[in-house]
Amino acid sequence: MLYLLALLIGVVAGLRAMTAPAAVAWGAYLGWLPLSGTWAGFMGHWIAVAIFSVLALAELVSDQLPSTPSRKVPQQFVARFVAGGFAGAVIGTAGGALVPGLVAGLVGAVIGTYGGAEVRARLARAFGRDLPAALIEDVVAILLAFGIVSAAA
Repeated sequence: MLYLLALLIGVVAGLRAMTAPAAVAWGAYLGWLPLSGTWAGFMGHWIAVAIFSVLALAELVSDQLPSTPSRKVPQQFVARFVAGGFAGAVIGTAGGALVPGLVAGLVGAVIGTYGGAEVRARLARAFGRDLPAALIEDVVAILLAFGIVSAAA
């Protein structure tokens, strides 16, 4: 189950890079992810929660802008890959499996990046514009992140 959760939090990072670290920070802060005494213990501090939450909210807003580059360009892809690996490693650490969590998060980020781009493109074509597709993707990423972190409890 732990590996699946780490993979799925990576998928979330592929959809919205900063939502995944924000979710695991909230999970640690709420005590759902036992990270005290580990390298990731800082994620449960209110400052980490605040920083990652602000970054996630900024990303939700900036993603709606027409000037935002594709998630598949190198800078965007690397950010999602790093965020997915990091969030997967945090979940893995909570379950005593840092490296498998990291790897699963990295794989999930690739799946989420390419799969999310394809689904969003299809939704945008169906709606005739991108905004509804982007908003649906936002909701899916947030709900999935919440479900993953709460399931880890």
